[in-house]
Amino acid sequence: MKNQSTVPKEKYKKDYKSQLVQLKNSPLLKRFKKSREILEKNPHRPYYHVTSPECAMHDANGLCFYKNKWHLFYQAYPPEYPLQHWGHVVSDDLINWKDLPYALYPGPEKACFSGATLVEKNRVLAMYHGTTLGNMIAVSDDDLLINWEKINNGAVIDIDPHGLEYQVFDPCIWKKDDCYYSLSGGYLPYGDSKEYKAAEFLFRSYDLITWEYMHPFVENDVFTLTGDDGACPYFWPIGNKYILLFFSHMSAGQALIGDYDKKLNKFIATSHFKANHGVLYNGGVHAPSATPDKNGGVIVIYNVNTGNKTGVMKSVMTLPRRLTLEDNILAIEPAGDYQSLRYNHRSIQKTLLKADKETSFNNICGNTVEIIANIDVKETNLIEFNVLQSDNEVTKIKYYHMRGYNKSYRNKDVYNINSVLEIDSSRSSISSNILTRPTESMQFETKETEPLNLHIFIDRSIIEVFVNNKECASIRVYPKNPESIGISIMSKGRDTLLNSLSIWNMKKINYRIY
Repeated sequence: MKNQSTVPKEKYKKDYKSQLVQLKNSPLLKRFKKSREILEKNPHRPYYHVTSPECAMHDANGLCFYKNKWHLFYQAYPPEYPLQHWGHVVSDDLINWKDLPYALYPGPEKACFSGATLVEKNRVLAMYHGTTLGNMIAVSDDDLLINWEKINNGAVIDIDPHGLEYQVFDPCIWKKDDCYYSLSGGYLPYGDSKEYKAAEFLFRSYDLITWEYMHPFVENDVFTLTGDDGACPYFWPIGNKYILLFFSHMSAGQALIGDYDKKLNKFIATSHFKANHGVLYNGGVHAPSATPDKNGGVIVIYNVNTGNKTGVMKSVMTLPRRLTLEDNILAIEPAGDYQSLRYNHRSIQKTLLKADKETSFNNICGNTVEIIANIDVKETNLIEFNVLQSDNEVTKIKYYHMRGYNKSYRNKDVYNINSVLEIDSSRSSISSNILTRPTESMQFETKETEPLNLHIFIDRSIIEVFVNNKECASIRVYPKNPESIGISIMSKGRDTLLNSLSIWNMKKINYRIY
């Protein structure tokens, strides 16, 4: 068959125990094991962030919770047929992942691009973009979601819309009453100019086979930039509102938050947030994969692009993040049982940070660590939290307390100026193979007396910084010096108090399922 993948495909029984027996003897998983052993010799390969077992990795896809297990799919490029398949890992806790065989294979489509899943009572639907054909649906009802069958063995939404009314691209899917709905990512002309704005095109179906185009889904989008598009959408409830996560090929991962008018089938945007706080490539946060957590929140995972000219480890996944909404304020925190990876705990209690003097501590260092720090910042001009530091390399996490946008200008009764957190990787590596990335910079609301809470995950070539449960920034860095494991703190201008600091080393994920 034309466009048929040549990657070995194994047929599995449906029940969990039988599948485990088969997986133990799987030639493909044995191949993955050997490949991981070779790839893990790379000093920049992450320990506890999800990586591909044998090939490049791209978009996260189809995150879902089914039969008490978390499933994450991703764009994989097997060596025999290096066009997009859906790779597959499974976890009990969103942190300790196990390899499973490839889930979706090309054929009749040329490649299996991005998409989403919908969990039903006894099955899971995967809706994705099949290149050369259109948006497709595959169904699995076995315990580990290994076997998939494609509906109609072809597109359910054809790639050619016979006009410019909508585009057919990376879709998501949900169900309301007895009807299925899908968004297809794309863009629309911006007024009379030659520019474009992000758009999502709404379809509906009663049988998953015949889909009716309805209209553009989003209204009141005053937040995204001219030139954005709306690839990889994920639409889910969050708190008392809804969130539309998506990916822009210009400015990367972001989301709109707003209200869902179920009668008109329209989404009215009321606010916006970014997962990427700089340029798209050279280490930027890419596409989301998201699912509701059944407690009013949303779990999301992104892939993060490489920042290395050699192209090794094209992407890795972020840690899972839990998004929640209370009083229309978005909160973000790490999700999953990351505590299970901790060992070798060290801590520092109240310590005065002398002005303009770099302070370091014995045994507070490492390049596969988790750090939680609380700092009194109300008197300081700038906090520099330095990581992966040596004599010739350092990554600087900089916090400017209430030095951002003046948000009190039109409301004199409310004194509210944003704070700013930056990640400066300009001196992260002395290697000539590194793609220099402009400073990652994000702004968020804080109170004048609010301390700085940093929750930092460092995993060899990826850094993730959660700040005050309000924002998160991720970046790729590639220190060349093996001594670049130092950590230090500096308060610029004035003395300040380090209230507490805890650090743990982090174990490596064991991807073997048997």
